[in-house]
Amino acid sequence: MTDVAASGASQVYTWEPSNRAIAERYGLRPEDILRFDTNTSPTPPEWAAAMLRDDFDPPLNEYPDSSYADLTAAAAAYLGIAPDRIVVGAGADEIIDMVAKAWLGEGATALVPTPTYGMYGVVSGQREARVKRIPRLGPDGGYGLDLGALLPLLAGASVVWLCDPNNPTGAREDPDRLLVLLDVAAAVPDRPLVVIDEAYAEFVEGSAVSWLDRYPHLLVVRTLSKAFALAGARVGYAAGSRAVIARMERVRPPGSISTISATLGAMALSRPEVARANATRLVSEREWLAARLATAGCPPAPSVTNFLLVPLGDRSRTEAVAEHLLEAGIVPRTFPIDHPLADHLRLTVRSRAENERLLTIIDGWQP
Repeated sequence: MTDVAASGASQVYTWEPSNRAIAERYGLRPEDILRFDTNTSPTPPEWAAAMLRDDFDPPLNEYPDSSYADLTAAAAAYLGIAPDRIVVGAGADEIIDMVAKAWLGEGATALVPTPTYGMYGVVSGQREARVKRIPRLGPDGGYGLDLGALLPLLAGASVVWLCDPNNPTGAREDPDRLLVLLDVAAAVPDRPLVVIDEAYAEFVEGSAVSWLDRYPHLLVVRTLSKAFALAGARVGYAAGSRAVIARMERVRPPGSISTISATLGAMALSRPEVARANATRLVSEREWLAARLATAGCPPAPSVTNFLLVPLGDRSRTEAVAEHLLEAGIVPRTFPIDHPLADHLRLTVRSRAENERLLTIIDGWQP
């Protein structure tokens, strides 16, 4: 399933079709649909499931604290920075939208190295900004940034959208190249905001958070949807200089995170060992799945995340494999025909039993 429809400034972001809609299309039961397209964790954290069953009692009759003090404090403690350098939102997507509201408008320029997460271009276009898409290096270059093409465009840009590790390629950015970009951006007049989306931070070592004191024009975005396994709660946050955070606070909706989600988010951030353990399990399962896909004739690109990018050679074969999977209730991530990864599928790493079901369906595919 693709995540972006239409083109240009009028791009519309569409959520994936529901399990029920997919089941109706293919004559299946909704409970038989497996989502390999959303990069979520295969199970919720046990502590949260137990909490919701037993003694979880937030004041549902009242609006949430509009300052989200507990959630903000928990995020700050998790990152080891001051709470006034944190802003929270309803998922990382709302954080991304807040950046667009605060920095982009008609005539502004947003730089989007591609391929990357589709929402960057969507929210930029919604603000009627000019979206300049800079092709990344190819697979032989690890889909890294093409600094030769990107750096000359920093002057005059308002926002640079980056994702590290990058979605949908699953690759990390070279930190030395990121630092070069940040240094050049700091030296241009009206330096742009450099956004580094670290949705998959818990799957790797190191973080751009350690650079925040050095680069006041840097914003680091995080989410609880991936390693923390709380995608349904919709909790995201970002860290930056006080000036950057203050600018975002002016456009932050006052009550977009529910009381339930804010409470769960603060609890999750106080249990980082749970997220780390989940990430460790998924990394091990990723390596197992990658090896089995290779044996099945579909070797994936190297990944440091909880998903795998699988090149299939050409668009027609990719469409055929995707349709074969969908007919069996397996939902892969596909890409539009004009996308640089149109001949690839992206597959979330799920549980062993679910991954085995995926492999069984792939093994049964006949071109």
